[in-house]
Amino acid sequence: MAQNPQRPTPKDKRRRRRRRIVSVVLFSIATLGLAWFFESRETTTILLVRHADTDAAMAAGSDPPLNARGLERAELLADFLEAIDVVASVDAIYASEFRRTQETAAPLAKRLNIEVQIADHYDSVGFMANVLHAHKGDIVLIVSHSDAIAPLIDELHGSKRLPAFGPNDYGDLYIVTIPSFGKVKTLRLPYDAGWQPPNARISGAG
Repeated sequence: MAQNPQRPTPKDKRRRRRRRIVSVVLFSIATLGLAWFFESRETTTILLVRHADTDAAMAAGSDPPLNARGLERAELLADFLEAIDVVASVDAIYASEFRRTQETAAPLAKRLNIEVQIADHYDSVGFMANVLHAHKGDIVLIVSHSDAIAPLIDELHGSKRLPAFGPNDYGDLYIVTIPSFGKVKTLRLPYDAGWQPPNARISGAG
């Protein structure tokens, strides 16, 4: 005659419930840990470029607009960056308080419907800290000045061997990639390769 299986006692039921609860908690912790791990591996990409051409020499405190060559170069920069990311392009754009950087950023900002944010680029420590905090995993364009770009890249722990800007060096784009783990990379690309600018006066450094 077959014996009836022993029914679980209340103590056995409580033990099984505890095991299920522990399993659920461990699974949740593992899931959250993996989510944090993959999120923390996002790479932030900072694009830095000097403002485009102006006619006036850069005296201290001067704020000249872009000339005809500079306006065309700003459109060329927008052509180059509009589709730089196959998913969503540039996520944020920063310029300095000077007109020439804002006019250089304007064509791309208009195409992407992004507001240009104004910041003090000579406060390299505070400015870069704010950008990295606000735009983790994003692509950020910074339109700046010849004497500000190297300190900004240095603050990102990028290359310390940037060549000095010449008076008419406006076409170099620096790309700094900042992974959560691993080495920061610095690339230099001429976004104006092959471009024939219109006739215009050549400006001084600034």
